[in-house]
This record gives sequence, structure tokens and C-alpha cells, in this order.
Amino acid sequence: MPFRWITQRRALVSGKSRSCSHASTMAYMPEPSAWRVDNRKWTKRSFNGIGAALEGGRWNSAGIPAVYASEHLAMAAQEKFVHLPRPLPRGSRYVRFEIRFRGLPVTRLRSADLPPDWRAEPVPVSTQRIGDAWISTARTAILSVPSVLYPEETNYVLNPAHPDFPRIEVSPGEPFAFDPRMAWLIEPADA
Repeated sequence: MPFRWITQRRALVSGKSRSCSHASTMAYMPEPSAWRVDNRKWTKRSFNGIGAALEGGRWNSAGIPAVYASEHLAMAAQEKFVHLPRPLPRGSRYVRFEIRFRGLPVTRLRSADLPPDWRAEPVPVSTQRIGDAWISTARTAILSVPSVLYPEETNYVLNPAHPDFPRIEVSPGEPFAFDPRMAWLIEPADA
């Protein structure tokens, strides 16, 4: 949930605010959180970064562990979906993880901060170098980047080698299924 509305009365009772310039409502923004969707068979290894290290990703070169997540569950699902092989057997099983950053600092990159080819396919070396440099400097355990699919959305790269990484709270994996209406994109219909 990105935010919740607090009426002025609730705000006064809860002690969150004693004054409000707008008499009707104010918003409370919770701490940043993220989501990750992964194959169920990788549940126990989903946060070690080895999967991204095998071939590299947009923000890490091969051999450098990283964990990818998204600000919203729907975005995490789309990011996973576009990287799945086709056709995907209908029997594939997935899990979702909710991630809480618990007040840890986040390094943020905006689209304007990135090279012109940052959305290119195949993944450009320029973005891998940016991610590799962030991982090697180890300033933060969390890097916020725009999504290649929808640059207005936020993805996160987590550094599993960072000393603060164990402070990131990860929920147990819960079953996740792609909407059946996406089935025609997953496996061809029988002719």
C-alpha cells in the first residue's frame, strides 16, 4: 500500500499532526518497501544474488551478485514475466516476497542521471558499469533505478554482499500465480 489517508480527526487523535493546512485530510507515507517474484524452486536462494551473477543483468555484470526487486507487486510480476522463457509450461510455480528496507539509506538514480542507451536491448555495458561501481563502493545496500519497462516505475537492486543487507526484512515466500488471462502469452493454445 503506497499510502493511507488519515482524516484530520484521526490525525489529531493519533498524534501524527496537531495542525493541518487543509482541513480535510493528509497522507501518511510508509517506509519504502519492495516486492520480488521468483520461481518457487529458488525460494531458499532467491536473495543470494547468484541468479543475477550467472549471466549478469541490467545493473550488474556476470560474476557480480545482485538481487532485483520492484516497488510494486504488479511491477515485480511484469519484470519477472518478460524474462521468462517461451513457451512457459503451465505447471510452473512462483512465489512472491515482500521486502522492507527498515530505514536503510537508498541510493537513487533518475532517468536523467543515466546514459542514453540505458533502456537498450541487449543490456548495455554502460548500465552494468554503473551498477558494478555502486556495488564495489558499498555506500548503500539498496539502489533505486527506473524500470526499463515503464521508466515512471521504480525497481531496486540489492547488494547481498553489503554489511547492511542482513537488516533488510524479507517475508517468507508466498504462492504467486500470473493472471490466467496472460495464458495466451505463456503457452500457445491448442489448435
